[in-house]
Amino acid sequence: MVIPAIPKLLCVYCSSSATLDPKYYRAAEALGRGLVARGWGLVYGGGHRGLMGSVAKSVKGAGGYVVGVIPEFMKSRELAYHEANELVTVATMRQRKQIMEERADAFVTLPGGIGTLEELAEIMTLRYLNQLTKPVVLVNQDGFYDDLIRFFERMVAERFKSPGMSDLFSVASDVEDVWRHLDSPRPFIADELWR
Repeated sequence: MVIPAIPKLLCVYCSSSATLDPKYYRAAEALGRGLVARGWGLVYGGGHRGLMGSVAKSVKGAGGYVVGVIPEFMKSRELAYHEANELVTVATMRQRKQIMEERADAFVTLPGGIGTLEELAEIMTLRYLNQLTKPVVLVNQDGFYDDLIRFFERMVAERFKSPGMSDLFSVASDVEDVWRHLDSPRPFIADELWR
């Protein structure tokens, strides 16, 4: 029996909200179709709602591979996307993030709330500390992350972080722009302390 190869996996962080402007769901669907067309699979938080569900369903609809990672307390609330090729159930949110990080070959962050922000911040921290070298792309759809980017710039201006912080991630203006950043990832050189 031949076991099909699992493609490289793109970890997508995004909102689980079901009450967003439809433009955000359309972008999530486009990302899902685009990653399949470019030979990627998806690893994500395992839900069927919001942008998370839109990405996963579009990947499956395009014939792609989906790995969902979901804590038991969310699964018990019937939030899991059971059609995923792999649905990994974990006990805690920390375990969820760790498995997603380990399985991913790159990270993309769509618009989201505090959970999305927390996931992005952890990956950026790991890159900053030279514990992770995988590419990170922030999708700044319609300027959604403008204020966050300005906040990062202030951190550098006031010397809370070194100037290299701007190289921790790339900013894509929309979903179509993501692929350029993944094809040519921005190099990051850790501060001397972390080399």
